[in-house]
Amino acid sequence: MDSIELQSKKRKRKHGKSDKNAAPKVEEPVLTKNSEKVDDSEKTTKKAKKHHEDEPEEETFEDEEDNTGDVVENGADADDNEEEEGEDEEVNGKEVSAIEGTEHLSLPTAGEHVQNFADLKLSDKTMKAIVEDMKFEKMTEIQQRGIPPLLAGRDVLGAAKTGSGKTLAFLIPAVEMLHSLKFKPRNGTGVIVVSPTRELALQIFGVARELMAHHSQTYGIVIGGANRRAEAEKLAKGVNLLIATPGRLLDHLQNTQGFVFKNLKALIIDEADRILEIGFEDEMKQIVKVLPKDDRQTMLFSATQTTKVEDLARISLRPGPLYINVDHKKEHSTVEGLEQGYVVCDSDKRFLLLFSFLKRNLKKKIIVFFSSCACVKYHAELLNYIDLPVLDLHGKQKQQKRTNTFFEFCNAKQGTLICTDVAARGLDT
Repeated sequence: MDSIELQSKKRKRKHGKSDKNAAPKVEEPVLTKNSEKVDDSEKTTKKAKKHHEDEPEEETFEDEEDNTGDVVENGADADDNEEEEGEDEEVNGKEVSAIEGTEHLSLPTAGEHVQNFADLKLSDKTMKAIVEDMKFEKMTEIQQRGIPPLLAGRDVLGAAKTGSGKTLAFLIPAVEMLHSLKFKPRNGTGVIVVSPTRELALQIFGVARELMAHHSQTYGIVIGGANRRAEAEKLAKGVNLLIATPGRLLDHLQNTQGFVFKNLKALIIDEADRILEIGFEDEMKQIVKVLPKDDRQTMLFSATQTTKVEDLARISLRPGPLYINVDHKKEHSTVEGLEQGYVVCDSDKRFLLLFSFLKRNLKKKIIVFFSSCACVKYHAELLNYIDLPVLDLHGKQKQQKRTNTFFEFCNAKQGTLICTDVAARGLDT
């Protein structure tokens, strides 16, 4: 029988579903937007200006149809939308790539000690989401060291373990950049976040949804197993911030007509070592090759620095990236507070040991890792049959099943999850 790794979480929770946080349907990728449609008369006026006989004709976004009629409203104030719509005339009349987006941002100088989000002087909409909605005030180390240079446009190679707060470290600069450039759906995708697994992509999408609650920019997710046609329709309407898994992203880049990514301003590669470890090296090289390189900021985060990660960094980052390592002073990269231990036993006693351990810890949250999908399926069926309820998660399940199980375990106060390494990183349980 394959070796078993047991992890027990200290927090005590009761097993159960929450209607409030029920798993979303991933067949229809969510796309939200606050901004109103540009008035037809305004479009006509701008087109007339564009074709004036004394001015040379330039390529603009005004001839593209703004297909945002069925996009779900995001809840931002109407006054904010009117203000941004009034600024369309100076933004949408030229290529987004020609707009300088971060120069006006008031950033801390290198000598300042940045500890709180308020020190970053972010936009009011972003600060409202961080402080009022997400209830964050102080930054983690990766956020303190990573956000200021990212806001300034630097390429960053970051070494940070899971649970360090790096998701906000790369999403906040990305959202601020989109807000600064006043991206609209017709401008296409300005930021792409690549994640190794569907579950981690869903988690990043959830954080992005909270962070962009008061912004007018659109955001969406494309992952393997979801409805590809629905994803393509959303991409054609315009997704400013896109979270994706490598295989599905490459598919859309190569085959989806109407997917505008020529104005891409930032590429974020999260858990790069994990992406390469599970066999997406060729896909990542093709993705980097297809995406525009001019004026593109790249952020690459990895828990470990391997030769393959260095190779990926070499082809994706601009020369002279900033290297940030928040774990170099720590002897171990394990999250503080996690208890570790091991048991040596005969192979024929392993299941008995597992059963006894789970039985004694029914009021805790436990994740049991197996080496194959077959092992997960076998042990999940056996444990449930002998009245020890467990959830199972592995790569051969349909996407909706995986998503439901993922959110059910995250929302539970207690229980056991049997899984492969598909959930080895990034689960906020």
